[in-house]
Amino acid sequence: MAHDHHDHHQHHHHDHGQEPPSDMALRVKALESLLMEKGLVDPAALDAIVDHFEHKVGPRNGARVVARAWTDPAYKARLMEDATAAIAELGYSGGQGDHMVVVENTPDVHNLVVCTLCSCYPWPVLGLPPVWYKSSAYRSRAVIDPRGVLREFGTELPADTEVRIWDSTAEIRYLVLPQRPADTDGLDEDALSALVTRDGMIGTARL
Repeated sequence: MAHDHHDHHQHHHHDHGQEPPSDMALRVKALESLLMEKGLVDPAALDAIVDHFEHKVGPRNGARVVARAWTDPAYKARLMEDATAAIAELGYSGGQGDHMVVVENTPDVHNLVVCTLCSCYPWPVLGLPPVWYKSSAYRSRAVIDPRGVLREFGTELPADTEVRIWDSTAEIRYLVLPQRPADTDGLDEDALSALVTRDGMIGTARL
């Protein structure tokens, strides 16, 4: 899928060697250092907060979207038609999720999301991006050797499964709608959402 990254460069500065931290990252680091110097914040507590948002709060939002799509055909139709509006119905929206597109995994197609130029990521539904998502290795290899990357995540696909790569930009962010696991017909939305993982919604894992 071809995306015009011309405007993308206006939002992010890239150095294909070592990438300097963004202005925001530098400000956060400076604030963090100052708070720790003054004894106002415990580094361990800060790590716990980051972990909370990275692994619990954010991905749980996306998991709720996925579970609703699995259980409500009308909602799924709205999600596939206008993901931004359908996700906002559940209360999840914001600056990093203003232009969302949902792509659906099927028995024949597996979708994988990457941002080849930096780390554009749908924060309202997935929380903080994992370190590996921002790494130059993932950003380059996901496009060149997607099956190899998936294998490293423990995801082995049948040879006849098509792999589609979706390149997020500052203008469009993607969310994978995983296949609903087998033998889950009796589960309600809460139980289903507990089965959904962050990596499943990026596409590096199958549920």
